[in-house]
Amino acid sequence: MLLSVCPSVRLSVCIAEHESSYRTGVVGPENYNGSNDYGIFQINDYYWCQPASGRFSYNECALSCNALLTDDITNSVRCAQKIQRQQGWTAWSTWKYCDGALPSINDCF
Repeated sequence: MLLSVCPSVRLSVCIAEHESSYRTGVVGPENYNGSNDYGIFQINDYYWCQPASGRFSYNECALSCNALLTDDITNSVRCAQKIQRQQGWTAWSTWKYCDGALPSINDCF
């Protein structure tokens, strides 16, 4: 079974559960710095995607935040992989609810 072979998939699913309850179209409430979080992994628009408002963003994933709000989660997964590679699982405050080691996500997709 893939989930036993690749624990990072289990961890990613757990993060999606805690961040958005698996809802892809969610835009989180405004953060302390005026940014918002988007999609199934609640990816932040200040660092990772370009908000529709045109507000400044580093846009490290080189995509529109609206691209994170679709049922096709390809963009969300790829951006989450980039975040995980750069910052580790602790980029998501909810990882601590997901129990276990924090393996690489790279070989899972």
